Amino acid sequence: MISSISTVDARKQFSDIINKVAYGDDSIILTRHGEDIAAIVSIEELYFLQQIEDSIDIEDAMKALEDPGANIKDADFWKELGL
Repeated sequence: MISSISTVDARKQFSDIINKVAYGDDSIILTRHGEDIAAIVSIEELYFLQQIEDSIDIEDAMKALEDPGANIKDADFWKELGL
């Protein structure tokens, strides 16, 4: 379950929020002035999100290796970067 709480209220309930996230199935969205600004998730969920990101990065790297692109001179490369 995902719930929202303002940062002001989260400060008052910090221990309860941590316990809900760590030992329950909750994720908490922190809001400031009604706008979502951050989230508190369990360590398991964070690890899962990192695995997904790593998998996407590996897939992108494999695609990049399949298409090496054209060779350019180093001077042109630095110029393109504005250095």
